[in-house]
Amino acid sequence: MLPLFALVCVVALLFKLTVLVVKSRKTFRLMETFTGPPAHWLFGHVLEFKQDGSDLDKMVAFGSKYPYAFPLWFGPFVCFLNIHHPDYAKTILASTEPKDDFAYRFIKEWIGDGLLVSHGQKWFRHRRLLTPGFHYDVLKPYVKLMSDSANTMLNKWEKYSETGETFELFEHVSLMTLDSILKCAFSYNSNCQTAGGTNAYIQSVYELSNLINLRFRTFPYHNDLIFHLSPHGFRFRKACRVAQNHTAEVIRKRKDELKEEKELDRIEAKRYLDFLDILLCARDENNQGLSDEAIRAEVDTFMFEGHDTTASGISFLLYCMACHPEHQQMCREEISQVLDGKNTVGWEDLSKIPYTTMCIKESLRLYPPVPGMARNTTKPITFFDGRTIPAGYLVGTSVYGIHRNATVWENPNVFDPLRFLPENVSSRSPHAFVPFSAGPRNCIGQTFAMNEMKAVIALVLQRYELIEDSKWKPKIIPRLVLRSLNGIHIKVKPKS
Repeated sequence: MLPLFALVCVVALLFKLTVLVVKSRKTFRLMETFTGPPAHWLFGHVLEFKQDGSDLDKMVAFGSKYPYAFPLWFGPFVCFLNIHHPDYAKTILASTEPKDDFAYRFIKEWIGDGLLVSHGQKWFRHRRLLTPGFHYDVLKPYVKLMSDSANTMLNKWEKYSETGETFELFEHVSLMTLDSILKCAFSYNSNCQTAGGTNAYIQSVYELSNLINLRFRTFPYHNDLIFHLSPHGFRFRKACRVAQNHTAEVIRKRKDELKEEKELDRIEAKRYLDFLDILLCARDENNQGLSDEAIRAEVDTFMFEGHDTTASGISFLLYCMACHPEHQQMCREEISQVLDGKNTVGWEDLSKIPYTTMCIKESLRLYPPVPGMARNTTKPITFFDGRTIPAGYLVGTSVYGIHRNATVWENPNVFDPLRFLPENVSSRSPHAFVPFSAGPRNCIGQTFAMNEMKAVIALVLQRYELIEDSKWKPKIIPRLVLRSLNGIHIKVKPKS
């Protein structure tokens, strides 16, 4: 019996290997119209990327040699067409093609089939049900809560301003954005910024991000069984439980509160409406709401996306301000005039700081929180130059590559907020700047994110001067969001 089972396993393995080899050869032939860097027969381009902070710039260097798009192989069987030009990005982002079923598959066990990874009618229905949660009437009261969270963080910075010591930003900002998202979207006071010790949820997000990236780069881990049985698979499941238990507790508490209050207008009479209210009370044209599983997936998705991406964006923004004191001072003067001594930011203030907004956008150009995204083609896609990629293939859009493309941006590595003057924006492709993606699958929470970035930078610059520490240069790495291997370090001193 045992030899027969072993024989069946060997035959199944050989069959699977044959299918992969045939598909790989077909992909290689189809990709011949797109030239790219030479690939190793077994490892593809994996060994080109050292995980040392230079990988994204290597992608930009490849892009300067291979215009518009080039193939990237991850192992012998997985190939992405990597787009790094707005004219190509326009074609793929304007489509409704689903997120790829390869890399995004690795994240589903954590955040479920929410807006980030779902597709088809399910995605369309959920997007429609969730859109009211991002109406400006819902977002308005959030600005005060964002200000409160930012001020809590700034109070903790007093000790650094007194001593002049360098400190790491990302950890502080992550706690602040988690505090904000919990207050704003879930009306949940966690006190995570003032509680002692390390926040378990944030640590689990770091762990999951690193493990998903490792799995993507390690060919054997593409197999669910091998990854499940590995030590990394064990760590992944443990971190998943921590993250999911955190969101489950938030949902449980809200459901208990809503047992007596089923109608949104009655809830609104007690307090402002939040994202979770709308999620729990949403109904489609058939009066059907979201299932418990769907609610968990959307909460897990928004909890992660709503704190980690904004933490990345704000941290790199503060770093840019520290590195460019002349722009920092111009922002401070603009902010001081608008706030006029207030220690909180109002909704009406957000539209009155145009130069600061340009600096935020320039920071997002240089350091996009989501450095890339990927789609799976369900039909042939033909680009403007006539080249076509067939159905069933993976297409990656390098946001970092587009934002640093020297054929699109003059002096692309220079921090220059004036790129975002209206007359300069109108002369560029709208797909030259896509930190929140574009098209029908753009980021549903982009206004929330921009509001938080404006509120935080306003309060920071009103209180402190940010100073670069030249000994600490970020070694940027692509994870689920843009991070730095060695952290993001600055100094602060009281505003003079």
